[in-house]
Amino acid sequence: MADHAILAGKRVLLVIAGGIAAYKSLELIRRLRERGVTVRAVLTEAGARFVTPLSVQALTEDTVYRDLWSLTDESEMGHIRLSREADLLVVAPATANLLARMAAGMADDLAATVLLATDKPVLVAPAMNVRMWQHAATQANMALLESRGVRRIGPNDGVMACNEYGPGRMAEPMEIVDAIAGVFAAESHRPLAGRRAIVTSGPTHEPIDPVRYIANRSSGKQGHAIAAALAALGAEVTLVSGPTRLPDPAGCRVTHIETAREMLAACEAALPADIAVCAAAVADWRVDGAGDRKLKKDGGAPPALALTENPDILATLSRPGERRPALVVGFAAETGDVLAYATAKRARKGCDWIVANDVSPGTGTFGGSDNTVHLIRADGVESWPTMPKDAVATRLAEAVAEYFTGK
Repeated sequence: MADHAILAGKRVLLVIAGGIAAYKSLELIRRLRERGVTVRAVLTEAGARFVTPLSVQALTEDTVYRDLWSLTDESEMGHIRLSREADLLVVAPATANLLARMAAGMADDLAATVLLATDKPVLVAPAMNVRMWQHAATQANMALLESRGVRRIGPNDGVMACNEYGPGRMAEPMEIVDAIAGVFAAESHRPLAGRRAIVTSGPTHEPIDPVRYIANRSSGKQGHAIAAALAALGAEVTLVSGPTRLPDPAGCRVTHIETAREMLAACEAALPADIAVCAAAVADWRVDGAGDRKLKKDGGAPPALALTENPDILATLSRPGERRPALVVGFAAETGDVLAYATAKRARKGCDWIVANDVSPGTGTFGGSDNTVHLIRADGVESWPTMPKDAVATRLAEAVAEYFTGK
């Protein structure tokens, strides 16, 4: 359980949307108030069909805000004031409809407008039918929101009001209280504040001609997650990303590139930095003298492609000198003797740490959501269990923070 002492004196703006789980929001208000939290509530039109404004007002001991067009509330731009005067915005229940509107950036009622206008952390507690939660649209909306820095608690598995079983139940009030305390603890835990970090991510595309290129299967999920995790710990992050289908992570400055040479130039432009994490899968070779016209198939022998070696970004950033980052972390994606190859790579490149993983067919690492890594340092190897890539990123970011703080 999170330390609830951190909640005393905090201000939470609770958005109650229209789902049967709205009844739990009343208990959530009571539990937060017990811990010294000031709670204001925005009740949607649909939410008011499940809980009454009078109940919410009695528990918050404050006005219940409902109408974007209120002449009284909006005379002082109430939606802006509400979003800025809170320390945290909590959406409970967060319905499929409201998550979709948040992802689309809509501002068609007071709840959506407040959520769009805020510069404060946002925590959502999804609640909906299991099929609605598992639908590709809802999953895509949630992934997009999380990439923008929105936190999530739940949903839980269980029997729902529709008598179906599965993920979709809103987290219990005390679980949400714990999550709220966790958000405030994370906001105060910024050990990398004042540090600058460069993170590379994704593949590179090396042109053969104007329409073809050499590439690899990297999705960029791990590199993007690392950039977000370092930013969450307070670092000023520059993410240099090859072509991916991922949204830019929240809190990072992003430079989009295509080739290895462009990636190296972007990394050098981001120096000086304290930290460099080279998670990108950079193409080892490029075509020497890529054509400016599409190669044609004429029935004869296929054209011979002369390859030349790309610049070594990890070795370049690891090179001793005044502009070398204090901590340089490389990645080694291997398909054979992972630890032996990665250990040799750390010595050869001159970096401080290597994060090694097995990308053999069947591991699902490339493009997948999980990763199994080994952190190789001068003092030995630390093997981590298989975990989601964002969890790997969090653990690596914490290790980086420990390197600088000694804690």
